[in-house]
This record gives sequence, structure tokens and C-alpha cells, in this order.
Amino acid sequence: MEFRDLKKQYQVLKPEMDAAIGQVLEESVYIGGNPVAQLEAELAEYVGVKHCIACANGTDALTLALMAWGIGEGDAVFVPDFTFFSSAETVAYEGATPVFTDILEDTFNMDPDSLERAVQAVLAEGKLKPRVIVAVDLFGLPADYERIREIADRYGMYILEDAAQGFGGSLRGRRAGSFGDIAATSFFPAKPLGCYGDGGAVFTDNDEWAELIRSLRIHGKGTDKYDNVRIGMNSRLDTLQAAVLRVKLKAFREYELKDTDRIAARYEEELSDCVKVPKIPEGYGSGWAQYSILLKDGEERGAVQEYLKEHGVPTNIYYPRGMHQQTAFAGCRLYGETFPVTSGVCQRVLALPLSPYLTEEDQAKVIRLIREKTGADI
Repeated sequence: MEFRDLKKQYQVLKPEMDAAIGQVLEESVYIGGNPVAQLEAELAEYVGVKHCIACANGTDALTLALMAWGIGEGDAVFVPDFTFFSSAETVAYEGATPVFTDILEDTFNMDPDSLERAVQAVLAEGKLKPRVIVAVDLFGLPADYERIREIADRYGMYILEDAAQGFGGSLRGRRAGSFGDIAATSFFPAKPLGCYGDGGAVFTDNDEWAELIRSLRIHGKGTDKYDNVRIGMNSRLDTLQAAVLRVKLKAFREYELKDTDRIAARYEEELSDCVKVPKIPEGYGSGWAQYSILLKDGEERGAVQEYLKEHGVPTNIYYPRGMHQQTAFAGCRLYGETFPVTSGVCQRVLALPLSPYLTEEDQAKVIRLIREKTGADI
């Protein structure tokens, strides 16, 4: 059994995938070929924004957004404590200060009350200027943008939507990637929409920022590649990866997201009486980057994970520690937040196999083993 079955996906998409890759090889344009521009247009249309700028990876996508806003020393950027390292790493890399917030247990996303407390604490201290909220769409579910937008507007901050896991998620008819002033996503292979290597993209409706990011991703390019008008970076999406993503995007739109929704619904139906399953609030849809359950405590999680492993079922723990517990952020000021929800979730969370190609038989096995080990069927 595969955790996310990329082998099966390739076998299903093989004719279209081989043809798309073959065309790139025939044309031999590997940087900036037509598939990149075509993919950017298709992604922008799907997400519902004016501009999509493809880049080399999701981390660079976050960095490009921060660079476009001139974020740096003296700026406070608010990041949920429960997320992948790059959500905060990119902030520190630009010289700004990441300020962590706790999360909501039901959704795994940023707690707006914790966010507001952190903003007020930063303002009371008077050393940093609140500039950006990094709202992460964790495990595929959009954050609470209605409340986060209210806070951002109240304190004059930008929202950077970290949709690295959120592609395909939705909130009241809008797609993930359209909620931030700028949004960033990742096409890492295991993501809801993944390529065959690294890849990423930036989304925005702002014409000025989009033009700036297009320049920044190619060495601060001006009118041509030898007219460098600013200090930028080298962060282009390879043409081969764009061709791969165009094939996968078509499948994602036509059936993959629907099939993953169906599999997630079965997990919820058959596991909700023995573990805590993800809660999808009314009006929301998840892109299902992961299906993460919560066990009673660390001891039960360890026992369930080992039991599944013994029976050939792969699982993962996203994430074993919060950002404030990372060695790289040792000594960061916490502004009065103690992160009880994050700390508890880190001890209890367990991600189960999930993909649109997970068979009914394999899913039934996962469900049966969890119910057996948690004592649900005794």
C-alpha cells in the first residue's frame, strides 16, 4: 500500500503524460517554453485570480511574495505554530521576525484569537511593525479568512496565503490561492497537484506585484535577461514540470479531487466514533493534502502507528513539533502565547494513506486496523 499512490497515478495518466513530456523533448525548449505560459493561464483561471507566476518551488513562492512587499528587518510576520518549517523560515531569511500563533484543534489552522493577541503584544512592545499574516491552508483546508481579513485590515497588514497544501480547497465558492493579497503554492510531488520534482507558483490580483515578482524570479530582469534592474533570484519552473502539471491539472479538475473527497468522507463515516477526524466547516472544502486524525494521546498514537506498520500500512506524522520548538527558532520571543493546542496536536496527530487512487479494499484495511487497535469494535 502506498501513502500517496503516485505510481498508480502515472499508470492512469501514462498516455497523456508520455505525450506531453515527449513533446517537450522534441521541441527541446527546457526553460520558459510554451507549457509554462499555458500552465500559468490555466492555474490562474482555476484559482480565480488575474495572475499566476510559476517558480521553482513553494518556498521560493513565499520568498518572492515577501520580497515584493519589501519585508525585512524590523517587521513582524505572524505565522501559525503548527506548519511546515518554510512558512516561518522564509520570514527569517528575509531578515524579518516570525511571531507564532496557536491553532484551532478542529481545523489545524491559525487561531484568529491567538493572532490578535500576538499582534497586540507586538504593538505594546513597540519594537517591531506588524506587516504580514502568513495564513496556512493546512492539510488542504483554507484558514478562517473572514476573521483573518478583519484583523489584517484593522492593523494594516498584508495576508500571505500559504496554499502549499491548499490547492483545490475552497471557501464559499472561492478557491484556495485567491484569499491572500498574494498566495503561494507548492507542486512538490506529494501535494494535491504535484509535479515530478520541485515546483511552485504565486497568485495575485495586483498587477504591480505580479510584474515585480516576474522580474524577481529571473535575477531582477528588466526589458531582457541582461537588463538587471534589481537584485532577484533564480526561480523558474522547468518546462518539463509545466508539461507534467498541465496533464495532472486536467485530471485533478475532472475527477481526482472528487474521488479524494469520497475517500475522505468514508474515513469520516467509519472512524469518527473512535478517533477525532478532520472537521470541514460549513461552506468550506478541502484539497486533502493529508487526512490527519487525532488519537487520545501520544501513547495511543504510537500504538496505532506501529500496529498499522506491522500490517503494511504507511502513515506519517505532520508535525512532531511546533515552530517555537524548532532549534532554529530557539530564543524567539513568544509574546505571551504558550501554544497549548499545537503542543497537544503534535503528540496526537497521525496522517493516513490518502489519494484518489486508494482502493476500497486498502481503505477498508486501514479502517479495520484502526478500529481494532483503538478498541472500537470490542
